[in-house]
Amino acid sequence: IKTRAVREGDEYVINGGKMWITSGCQADWMCLLANTSQGPPHRNKSLICLPMNLPGIHIAKKIDKLGMRSSDTAQIFFEDVRVPSKNLIGEEGKGFTYQMLQFQEERLWAVASVLPSLQMVMEETRAYARQRQAFGRPLLHNQALHFRLAELATELELLRSLLYRTTDLYLEGNDVTKFASMAKLKAGRLAREVTDSCLQFWGGMGFTNEVLVSRFYRDLRLLSIGGGTDETMLSIICKHMDMLPSK
Repeated sequence: IKTRAVREGDEYVINGGKMWITSGCQADWMCLLANTSQGPPHRNKSLICLPMNLPGIHIAKKIDKLGMRSSDTAQIFFEDVRVPSKNLIGEEGKGFTYQMLQFQEERLWAVASVLPSLQMVMEETRAYARQRQAFGRPLLHNQALHFRLAELATELELLRSLLYRTTDLYLEGNDVTKFASMAKLKAGRLAREVTDSCLQFWGGMGFTNEVLVSRFYRDLRLLSIGGGTDETMLSIICKHMDMLPSK
């Protein structure tokens, strides 16, 4: 993070830029994480509530993405943007800590939000395979197909169970960083597995924009990238299992 917010009297003066800002083209405000001191990286960042109509905020472009096309994503630059110091969220220098805590809720939300989508894809695929005839019988009667859907349904229920367990632990006040990371990792990989398998069962229709499975094939690919990549999740899990090499 290179964006800086320098304190001048009762204001912060912000300079820098941000990439991959969800709803950045239409947002009224953003929760900005910026460097507010020269201290260590984990202690020099703060969160600031930043109105998007202030002078010096430039929306450079709307990013053309593979999926999630109904949600705009922007690149934004800040040039001497002045915001009242009262817009600081929490304590100065605690921004990194706040962000890491927020990530656990975001990752659990990501898992919870993808489960209905995957369930929908599987139900639509099952219905299509039941009515689609090939060689005089429904596609669903092929053992390879209905066995695969059964395997994916099992994986989906296991992910749901992990989500419920992690949420219960979180509501009890426990640190769920490891379990939330495991759930996020599994959700991203299962999303790719389910959408790829189901798209294959749709045949040529799956390669069109006329069916839901092709949209989810594109949209849900983000789950292994946004909110922490698969590789980041693996590193967090390894850290909590005391398997990372010492520095």
